[in-house]
Amino acid sequence: MITINGDRLSVEKVESCARQGEKVKLSEKAVAQIKKSRQQVEKLIAENGVVYGITTGFGRFSDTRISPREVVKLQENLIRSHSAGTGEEIPEEVVRAMMLLRLNALARGYSGIRYSTLKLLVKMLNHGIHPVIPSQGSVGASGDLVPLAHMSLVLIGEGEAVLKGQRMPGLQALNKLNLKPVQLQGKEGLALINGTQMMSAYGTLALADALKLAAQADIALALTLESLRGLLAPFNSLVHQVRPHPGQQRVAENVRKLVEGSSLVREKREDRVQDPYTLRCAPQVHGASRDSITHVREILEREINSATDNPLLFSKENEVISGGNFHGQPLALGLDYLAMALSELGSISERRVARLVDGNLNFGLPMFLTEHGGLNSGQMIAQYTAASLVSENKVLSGPASIDSITTSANQEDHVSMGSISARKVYQIIKNLTNLLAIEFLTAAQAANMRSDNPARDLGHGTALAYQTIRDRVDYLEEDRVLSDDIAALASLVREGRFLNELKEKGVEIN
Repeated sequence: MITINGDRLSVEKVESCARQGEKVKLSEKAVAQIKKSRQQVEKLIAENGVVYGITTGFGRFSDTRISPREVVKLQENLIRSHSAGTGEEIPEEVVRAMMLLRLNALARGYSGIRYSTLKLLVKMLNHGIHPVIPSQGSVGASGDLVPLAHMSLVLIGEGEAVLKGQRMPGLQALNKLNLKPVQLQGKEGLALINGTQMMSAYGTLALADALKLAAQADIALALTLESLRGLLAPFNSLVHQVRPHPGQQRVAENVRKLVEGSSLVREKREDRVQDPYTLRCAPQVHGASRDSITHVREILEREINSATDNPLLFSKENEVISGGNFHGQPLALGLDYLAMALSELGSISERRVARLVDGNLNFGLPMFLTEHGGLNSGQMIAQYTAASLVSENKVLSGPASIDSITTSANQEDHVSMGSISARKVYQIIKNLTNLLAIEFLTAAQAANMRSDNPARDLGHGTALAYQTIRDRVDYLEEDRVLSDDIAALASLVREGRFLNELKEKGVEIN
């Protein structure tokens, strides 16, 4: 059970709720904060002062006064009018993350929403009522208005939801669990949709995956290093002490730990002075990506524990301030940065695959890692697929955060496009998962060709990784459908199985 209090969510907790279905509850402290903030809203409505989104319209209509008797209609109209999304539906795990993150932001007590409204959102999350949300429509300022409006439709008994795999009207989903929709009161519609929770939901789950993928990229690197009879000298800690980037140091340490006991790698070789950059500079490349991932984690964990709607209510100071915490620029820039960092892990992985399959570059292995070339193509086309994925990632890594289009008749004249950054990095994660699967596939094939007993000759860590591969994918004697092999290994990468297998045997990398 995850206790929501507004300021203690972590990437791991979000992943646990989104992917494993862990249930949530609001803390007593959060409930008190929520109720205090709500009292302030009700006082403002009673006084009928000019307060954006409570007694006025929205965006360009911020100068239009709304009478007290129209306050409820204003909030319902807001949810309906802003439900203008299009495109593919947001994946269920991301929807769950959105719901959790919006709950956490509202639990901080600066938004003026009622406790009863949030209780329904908690019940929806815990009972698996997942709103159907289109993925396109947010420009990432004034928050993720469109996707959050679609999420909120179900709260008022409208829109569509998925319950236990069945798609149905939102009201029907609530009725099946004897839940009643809410009638939104003043400020509540605005509180529900004015935030960055679509961006941060995609981003947080991508970050959770990035942490696992970066570590598994080191395992793939180590196995390739051995299959190519690489040099260990570039991984010597002395090299990295004099350029002390933390990620670089960690990668070098991981590789040395993984190949410990190997008979295939050496500190120096008589036939080779230096290895190619994809091996020799791997700590620097992998390490830079790791440091970028660490930086983006800091951004995300600040964001998911922030109040991001507008206006914000400060009960203690008796202030209502219309600001810009909904603007997604911190996330847009951070997620574009993450996209580039992950794309680089895929780029260098593909170059190692290309070297493994090229008989001119792989230090004595058969062309395309097949014993009967010509009749068989071996691993030739696996590298084609890797090249395709790398090229796609390059396109997806073009920054969305430098774009802006004016909305709301020039009232909202700079937007972040962070939702596009978020969806792009989510796809890059999928592509990188398959790229690492291909490197594992080709490196294991090369290990078999390099040694008649890889389990004996590989390092302690890489031998475990090799066996994990062979438990799912056989050595390629003659051509077969490689997409099945890639899919099997991608599943292992996605689950973090390589990391888990190593940890269980006492070889822990980070």
